[in-house]
Amino acid sequence: MVAVLEREVEVDRAPADRKRFLFAHWEGGGNTPPMLALVRKLISRGHEVRVIGDPCNREEVEAAGASFVSWERAPARKDKSVESDPLRDWEAKNPPAMIRRLCEALFVGTALARAQDVLATLKEFPADVIVTSEMLFGPMIAAEKAGIPCVAATANVYLFPTPGVPPFGPGFKPAKTFVGKAVQAVVRKMSSKVFAEYTEAFNAARTALGLEPVEHPFDQIGRVDRVLVQTSASFDFTSTKLPENVTYVGPEIEDPAWVEPWESPWAENDARPLVLVGFSTTFQNQAEVLSNVIRALGGLDVRAVVTTGPAIDVDSLEKAENVHVCRTAPHNQLLKEASAVITHCGHGTVIRALAAGVPVVCMPMGRDQNDNAARVTARGAGVRVSPKASATAIRKAVVKVLGNESYLNAARPLGERILKDARQSLAAEILEEIACEAGVARGT
Repeated sequence: MVAVLEREVEVDRAPADRKRFLFAHWEGGGNTPPMLALVRKLISRGHEVRVIGDPCNREEVEAAGASFVSWERAPARKDKSVESDPLRDWEAKNPPAMIRRLCEALFVGTALARAQDVLATLKEFPADVIVTSEMLFGPMIAAEKAGIPCVAATANVYLFPTPGVPPFGPGFKPAKTFVGKAVQAVVRKMSSKVFAEYTEAFNAARTALGLEPVEHPFDQIGRVDRVLVQTSASFDFTSTKLPENVTYVGPEIEDPAWVEPWESPWAENDARPLVLVGFSTTFQNQAEVLSNVIRALGGLDVRAVVTTGPAIDVDSLEKAENVHVCRTAPHNQLLKEASAVITHCGHGTVIRALAAGVPVVCMPMGRDQNDNAARVTARGAGVRVSPKASATAIRKAVVKVLGNESYLNAARPLGERILKDARQSLAAEILEEIACEAGVARGT
């Protein structure tokens, strides 16, 4: 059962204690709510925050209490439509193709433009700390150029190569056999090699700012002051050999601010198990998968709520008497009585489900989802099904999770640890500490 997190109490800070934080963000769906949650925490603690990002996020950023400025030199997403998606990852034919899309749209291809935008913003908003998405290397080199502390925030599991941790992407579990370790080593090397193709372009951006070159783009993440991993270490596959600048700070599990109120279509005494279905707030070509899920649930004695998000038209999906389809609903409220969650396995949906002690039917479709699914199943808190599975196969998976208490018994204690990490998150305190140390170093 989800407990409501205590909101930060607004602090009346003296001017000398107030700090300025500049967040650099790109609209990627699930990465936006955790960023806004951290923004709200800092503002409630008396600090000033500005976000440089895509215009489609302006309204929610300003609603959180921060000021907003758009990317100017870098590409700026004006809306959240399918047409404006810079990645279009559903079109990528293989993992190397997906990595190249990420490099060109986020990590490297726009690095210089984003760095120049950040440096221009700093002239009007001299920040004490820059907080950036871990996928935006441009703001990191801008901070390096300006001599300002930089913090990379990752709203999912830690994705950079780490000894003893499976390579990000395919959804591997930690290898235990020689063959398994060899396969993962090959995949890790292949991924690093594709990123290395962009070393020259990345160094060109660094050189344009008067910075020395690096051997590999990933070296940039080692140059930031801190990497805040916004998930629970009890969920992720962690390592004793994590870089010293990496800190797990716990997840943000509040529902997004745009979620609409919920009114159940069923009688209060309806005892059928509730199944919650959520497949991303962004487009992943998931309409057919959702329709198969609805067909599967239509043949079971359950109640089901399917939230489509803004990417899928509610009326385009299958219909079933026991399945309520809506654009949004407060997941945390529904999770209080849910018996299972069916999801694409985006980090936000998975972590809220587990925090509520609810087992998960994972149907990953790409991005970080394969790796989240691997962590769910490794903990025994759910099962994995192909997104291409038939309605019959999906139905069997749901029946398995609902009928086997081992999944619930694994999800509940894991959820308690996740919820504890969320409640005790030190992300805001760490940012304050970095800002204060920077002020001392400057003599301010």
